[in-house]
Amino acid sequence: MISAPAPNAPAWLQMALSVFGILGGSTGLAAIATVVVQRGKFKADAADTLTEAALTLVQPLQTRITELEDQALSARSELGVLREQVNQLQFVVRVLTRTLDRWRAAIRAPDATLRKVRTVVAESERLPEDR
Repeated sequence: MISAPAPNAPAWLQMALSVFGILGGSTGLAAIATVVVQRGKFKADAADTLTEAALTLVQPLQTRITELEDQALSARSELGVLREQVNQLQFVVRVLTRTLDRWRAAIRAPDATLRKVRTVVAESERLPEDR
């Protein structure tokens, strides 16, 4: 038998036919086409998944930040009240220190008598700055 030489086809055509045969004809091409078409959908799904995960992580942080802001506001308010109380206490301490200094001076005076000390104490009780 005489065999005829094989026709020479371009290399790219031979490659395409080989790939077509390997992929199973139209079924394989349909699968490739489906993957290519749905590629954009996969990206969108991935973006949605990442967005949901980020929101899941961020939500507790936002809640905690709100709680901390409320606590900070409360602490500032309390600090204002405490500063006012400290100022009032400092005023009372100054008044009492002046009163104590007057009483000491009366007691240590060279001409101090019980009557003079009682008079200084009585006058101190009547001074408006002590109230």
